[in-house]
Amino acid sequence: MLKKVVVCGVGLIGGSFALALKAAGAVGEVVGLGRRQASLVAAQQRGVIDRIASDWADALQDADLVFLAMPVGQMLPVMQALALHLPPDAIVTDGGSTKLDVAAAARIAFGEKIAQFVPGHPIAGAEKSGVEAAQANLFQDKRVVLTPLAENSAARVALVQRAWEACGAQVSQLDAAAHDQIFAAVSHLPHLLAFALVHEFAQRTDADQLFGFAAGGFRDFTRIASSHPEMWRDICLANRAALLVELDAYMAELMRTRSLLAGADAPGLQAMFDTARTRRDAWLDSLTPPGE
Repeated sequence: MLKKVVVCGVGLIGGSFALALKAAGAVGEVVGLGRRQASLVAAQQRGVIDRIASDWADALQDADLVFLAMPVGQMLPVMQALALHLPPDAIVTDGGSTKLDVAAAARIAFGEKIAQFVPGHPIAGAEKSGVEAAQANLFQDKRVVLTPLAENSAARVALVQRAWEACGAQVSQLDAAAHDQIFAAVSHLPHLLAFALVHEFAQRTDADQLFGFAAGGFRDFTRIASSHPEMWRDICLANRAALLVELDAYMAELMRTRSLLAGADAPGLQAMFDTARTRRDAWLDSLTPPGE
């Protein structure tokens, strides 16, 4: 039971974290902070948070856990502001999609208090953003990756893990560098591609006609292009080195695919499609619990 949790950024991720802890009976009070007063008021009205804090000094008094749920580009100034008032027993964690940059920002901001920051990343986003999209079951059976720092005690890491498990999540750990490389491939690249495809269509003179005839395939491929632009701008820039490696690999694969298509290589195209379908189907099967 957490006596008091502070959520900074009460949108989809922060709001869902608060709702999940409340639904599990794992928190006594949730206090909210953020850039937009209207969002905080909406969060309080929906029961996502219990109270809006006036400042960090107010928010952090007797706090057990602080969850930072803003775009990664905002982490440093927010961390610097809260570090001035951080009690010695409070633990800070985050939901940022990149970890090397967040850890670096934390070292600058927290200094000697760095052991109190346990980096994390819930793998449970959605294409919609804002507190209106928050839901108590967002993290149910989803993965959360923690990337602990060398300074973190086992007890602090365990507290963050238990909080996420109370939300229904399955928690694992990765090295921060490995995390950023993996998610550049399986998350950041797909988002970049979806945004790029929709943007390319939107610039055409016949854009209205294209979108008018677009159906399920286009909807499925581009669903994540409805994601929060500011958040994904920050993620792409923060992880740009790893993302460029993945983008270059994908461009090379596109050129190989173009060669198959230009050469009317039916066996080559079918072999590629077969390999892709088989591997994707195996991945989908691995996500289904036994007996379902």
